[in-house]
Amino acid sequence: MNIGRMGFFLPAIGIWVISAAVLASVSAAAQAAPAVNSHAVPSVDGGIGSCSVVFTVTDGKGAPIYLAKVKVHISYGFLGAHKMDLEVGTNVDGKARFEGLPSKAKEALHFLASKDDKEGSAFYDPNKDCNGKHDIVLLKQDSDTP
Repeated sequence: MNIGRMGFFLPAIGIWVISAAVLASVSAAAQAAPAVNSHAVPSVDGGIGSCSVVFTVTDGKGAPIYLAKVKVHISYGFLGAHKMDLEVGTNVDGKARFEGLPSKAKEALHFLASKDDKEGSAFYDPNKDCNGKHDIVLLKQDSDTP
């Protein structure tokens, strides 16, 4: 009778020891993981051209805005048949980068930025400046506008 009880008890101890070892290795890996560089400029690649643009998003006083969303809608190809929406958030310096944008466009691309109740926008024309840098100032939007 004792053998039956020990037969069940020993595998349970083995599972507990293996589980403790796995948790210890996961904890060690988490501590050894490199810190995220908050100054690295987040970017998104549209993959439809060789142009790029970097935005610096600030508030009305010129302070950078962290985690603002910058987005664009792009129509491209024959008769604008292809469409793409891209979005990226800003880093602690208020910077965000769009890569792989078309080098030729019928009209300038309209970028919208927002955070909470603040919004701003900028136009970027890859025909004039393939590798541009632009600023977007976010201002509080009136709730009365339709």
